[in-house]
Amino acid sequence: MGCKCRDSRAFVFWCIVLSSLIHVSLGSKSRHFKWEVEYMYSTPDCLEHVVMGINGQFPGPTIRAKAGDTIVVELTNKLHTEGVVIHWHGIRQHGTPWADGTASISQCAINPGETFVYRFKVDRPGTYFYHGHYGMQRSAGLYGSLIVDVADGKKEPFHYDGEFNLLLSDWWHRDVHEQEVSLSSKPFRWIGEPQSLLINGRGQFNCSLAAKFSSNASVSQCKFRGNEQCAPQILHVDPKKTYRLRLASTTALASLNLAVGGHKMVVVEADGNYVQPFAVDDLDIYSGESYSVLLRTDQLPSRNYWISVGVRGREPKTPQGLTILNYIPTSASKLPTSLPPVTPRWDDYNHSKAFTKSIFALMGSPQPPRTHDRRIILLNTQNRINGFTKWSINNISLALPPTPYLGSIKFGLNYAFDQRQPPDNYDNSYDIMNPPVNPNSTHGNGVYTIKFNTSVDVILQNANALANNVSEIHPWHLHGHDFWVLGYGEGKFKEEDEQNFNLKNPPFRNTAVIFPYGWTALRFVADNPGVWAFHCHIEPHLHMGMGVVFAEGVHRVGKIPRAALACGLTGNKLN
Repeated sequence: MGCKCRDSRAFVFWCIVLSSLIHVSLGSKSRHFKWEVEYMYSTPDCLEHVVMGINGQFPGPTIRAKAGDTIVVELTNKLHTEGVVIHWHGIRQHGTPWADGTASISQCAINPGETFVYRFKVDRPGTYFYHGHYGMQRSAGLYGSLIVDVADGKKEPFHYDGEFNLLLSDWWHRDVHEQEVSLSSKPFRWIGEPQSLLINGRGQFNCSLAAKFSSNASVSQCKFRGNEQCAPQILHVDPKKTYRLRLASTTALASLNLAVGGHKMVVVEADGNYVQPFAVDDLDIYSGESYSVLLRTDQLPSRNYWISVGVRGREPKTPQGLTILNYIPTSASKLPTSLPPVTPRWDDYNHSKAFTKSIFALMGSPQPPRTHDRRIILLNTQNRINGFTKWSINNISLALPPTPYLGSIKFGLNYAFDQRQPPDNYDNSYDIMNPPVNPNSTHGNGVYTIKFNTSVDVILQNANALANNVSEIHPWHLHGHDFWVLGYGEGKFKEEDEQNFNLKNPPFRNTAVIFPYGWTALRFVADNPGVWAFHCHIEPHLHMGMGVVFAEGVHRVGKIPRAALACGLTGNKLN
C-alpha cells in the first residue's frame, strides 16, 4: 500500500506522515479485540441448549498472535445477572498479574454491563486457550483457542506443511447453574458424566457416526444434516504431506484419548514447550493440557480416516467424539471403510503412565534448579464439611474471599483473608489407600506465601476418596508459571524418592496429572510477582474446594489498574 506524491510540499509532507502511519500499523505488535460475553442458543451436539458465547460465537473467537505481541481484549459482560472473568491458560502474565483472569485472586469479577480491558504480552510460541474462571462458566461453554506463532525471523524446530486446531471439551444437557446447586447440596448430588464430547464445539448426541458405519455409508445420514453448528469439522488434507495438529483440552471433567485411524502421530510440543519428538498410536490428554503432534498423510488417498476422542480415567458413559480426516480428492462425505480407533480401556493406567512418562524436554529447554528451597506436600482428599461433600488439600477446602488476594496483600489488608498459612505437609500416619477414618474437613482461604525467586518443590499426593477403592485422576494447573515435572510414583511419597527425580530433561509444563494412589513431583521458581492459583482443573472439583493459592513478591507488583480491584475492601485503596 503506497502513496503517489505530487510536487506540492504540503502534499509531500502529509504523504510522508500517512506512509509512516501505514508502516506503523502494519508492523504493530498489539492485537486488539472487542468482545461481548452473553448467553445464547446453540446446538453443540445437535440439541438446542443455552451456551455462553462471545460475540455470538461458540466456542469463542480464536486469538492468533506472534511471540512478543501484546494482546488487548476489551471484554464487556452482557450476562445480566452474573459476573465474568477470562483466564488466559498457559500465558504466564509477567508484569501483568491482574490480567490472569481469576476472580477473587487476581481481579474482581466483571459485573453485568461493565467492561474490563485485558492487556498482556504473549512471550512464547505455543498452543494455548482461554476460558471462564468464575463459578463453573467453563462448563457453560466460555472458552476458545489462543495460538501463538513464532516471532518473525524465528523457526520451529520441526517442519510441517499445514496445521489444524482441535479444541476438545465435554458437554452436559443439564444447565450449569443446576450443576452448581447439585454439587453444593446436602445430600450430595453428582452431576453425572457428560452427554457428549465436542471437537471445536461440535458433537453429535445419540447419533454416532460409527454406528452408521458401512462400506457405502454417508455422513449425510446423521441428523446434523443441514445443521452447521454441530456437523463435524472435517480435516481436509493432501496426500504425502505433514500436518501439525494442535490439541487442547478444556474439558470440565473428562480425561480424553485421541487417535487417528491408520496413522501414527509424533508429539513435539506440550503446554507451549518443545519436547523430544516421539511417535504414538494414540495419546491421553487431561483437562488443562495442550499438545502439538505431527501427522504424515501416508495412507491410501482413496480413503478417509476416523479421528476419535474417547473418555479415560472414568468409566465411560459418554460416546466417542468423532470427525474425519479427508484425503483430497476423495469425497468428504464418504465414511471410512474401517471402524474408528478403539479408546484404551478407561482404567488401563499403565497405558496412560507409559505415555506420560515418555515426555522429555527438548535439548536446550530451561533446566531446573538442582535443589529446592522449600517443599510443599499437598494431600488430595475427598471430605465432608457439615454434611456437605468437598475436596480438600491438607484437610482444607478452599473458599475464596470477596476481596481479591492481589489487592488485599498489595495494600496490607490483613483482615481480608485468613493470615494463617496452610500446612506444608500432612500427618504422615494418614492412610492414603483407604477412606479417611475422620472424613471431616474445614473451609479456609489462607495463602502460601513464598519467598521471591526461590525454588519450590510441590509433591501432589493422591489418596482414596470417601468411597472404598476409589482414587481419581486429578490434573493440576499452575497459574503464572511453568514447572518441571520431576517424576511420578506409586503409593505414598518418601524422602528417598527424590533420588529418582529427573533433573536432566524433565518436561516443562503448566499442567500435570496425579494418578490414582500415586504422587507427582513438580519444581518451579517463584520469579513472577503476583498471586497465583494452583488447582485441580476438573471444574466440579475446583468448585468443591480443590485448590490452593501461592503469593510471591507482591510488593514488586507495579500499579494495578483500578478496574481490576474495584470491589471488596480494595475499592477505596485505588484513589
